[in-house]
Amino acid sequence: MQDVAANTIWWGLMGGLVAAAATTAGAIPVLVGRSMSQRTSDTMLGFAAGVMLSASYFSLILPGIEVATGLYGSLVWAALVAGAGIALGAGFVAWLNATLPHEHFVTGHEGADSAALARIWLFVIAITIHNFPEGLSIGVSFGGGDVANGLSVMTGISLQDIPEGLAVAVALTGRGYSRGRAFFVATLTGLVEPVGGLIGAAAVSVASDLLPWGLTFAAGAMLYIISHEILPETHRNGHQDRATAGLIFGLVLMMVLDVTLG
Repeated sequence: MQDVAANTIWWGLMGGLVAAAATTAGAIPVLVGRSMSQRTSDTMLGFAAGVMLSASYFSLILPGIEVATGLYGSLVWAALVAGAGIALGAGFVAWLNATLPHEHFVTGHEGADSAALARIWLFVIAITIHNFPEGLSIGVSFGGGDVANGLSVMTGISLQDIPEGLAVAVALTGRGYSRGRAFFVATLTGLVEPVGGLIGAAAVSVASDLLPWGLTFAAGAMLYIISHEILPETHRNGHQDRATAGLIFGLVLMMVLDVTLG
C-alpha cells in the first residue's frame, strides 16, 4: 500500500515538473528577441482557458462524481459533494487573490498592501496564484491511481503552459525588465506546479476518501482562474473573436486527449 502511495506521489511530482518545464520552454524565445502581438497573446490565453475548462470537467469533475457515487452509493450525494468541492476550490483561490499582494498586467494591483514589495515580485505572486491550481489538478489526477487520466491532464496543462510562459516573459520585457530576468521570472512562476502536484497527489493517495473532494476542489480553483483572470484579459483589447476561437480549439483538443488517453 505504501509502495502504491509513493508511486502515485512520484507521478504527481513528475507531472508537475513536466508542466514547469513547459512554462520554461515557452519563455525561451524571449531570450532570442522574439516578440508576440497582442492578438496572438489573447488567442493563446483563450487556448489556455479552453484547455483548463475542458480539463476541469472531463478530467476532474466527472471523474470526481463517478468516484463519489461509488463511495456514497448515491448520485445525489455525489453531485452535492462535487458542488461543495468546486465551491471550496474557487473560494480558496478567491481568498488567495484577496489576501496575497499581487499585480496583473492590465488591471494592476490587487490584494493586500504591497508597498514593501518590488513590482516584479507582485507579478510573480499573480502568476503563482494562477499556476498552483494547475499543478494541484495534475497531482490529484495522478493521485487517484489512474495514470492515463493523470497523463491526459498533464499533457493538456503543459500544452497551455508553453504559450503562457511566453506571454509572461514578453509582458515583463514590455514592462522594461531585461530578457534574462523576464525568462528567469517566467521559469520561477512554473516551479509552483510540481509543489501543487506533490501536494495534490499526496493528499488523495494517503486518504482515498478525499479523492472526489480533491478532484472537484482542483476544478473549482481552475474555474475561478478562468473566469476571474484569463477571460477578462482576453476581451480587453478587441480580440475576443480570436480568443474565443482559441478557447474552442483548446477545449476540443483537451477533450480529445482526455478521451484517447483516458
